[in-house]
Amino acid sequence: QVQLVESGGGLVQPGGSLRLSCAASGFTLNYYAMGWFRQAPGKERGGVSCIGRTDGTPYYADSVKGRFTISRDNATVYLQMNSLKPEDTAVYYCARYSRYYSGTYSCSLRDYGYWGQGTQVTVSS
Repeated sequence: QVQLVESGGGLVQPGGSLRLSCAASGFTLNYYAMGWFRQAPGKERGGVSCIGRTDGTPYYADSVKGRFTISRDNATVYLQMNSLKPEDTAVYYCARYSRYYSGTYSCSLRDYGYWGQGTQVTVSS
């Protein structure tokens, strides 16, 4: 059974940092692209950052480039978030690509079939 469990969210002041973790189980993490998505109140869920293999070039949404870093090991996917802004406030979700990694992947919602429960990130003074 595929399970994705996010942790690391919380309340942080603008300019601060948080590190989100996504613990994966029930499948071999190295076989799949993984992604972080977020949904703010009243907005659609969208891609923040996605990664294929550890040696590949990750994707970042323009709004987080230079501030967020995605990484992964054999069991966990991470999202290091620096220089946080109030507009980063959202529920952050970890997701697994639906198909085996074959050299290409997208950061499109429709291609991710397994989701965690989400973790709240609030950036406020």
